[in-house]
Amino acid sequence: MSGAALMVTMLVVGALLALTLAVVRLWRGPTAADRVVALDVVFSVNVVLSAAAALGTGRALFLDLAIGLAAIGFVSTIVWARLVAGATEEEP
Repeated sequence: MSGAALMVTMLVVGALLALTLAVVRLWRGPTAADRVVALDVVFSVNVVLSAAAALGTGRALFLDLAIGLAAIGFVSTIVWARLVAGATEEEP
């Protein structure tokens, strides 16, 4: 196994570990803010896995997918954060 293949394998294993921990926090999170952060981690892990797929296969299409996932993750995090902040504010 070459050095690059070993690094991609280690990247995928670390990303899957992070994904597992994030899904546990998403499932058990005591507050909505915990769930929002866990969902953001899930999107980030998907971006990392797409980049690892691009490195492993040599296809740039996976990088386009990673950019799209990052944009969707960013927008969804902003929307969820505003919903959580609006739900915790008391109306006069």
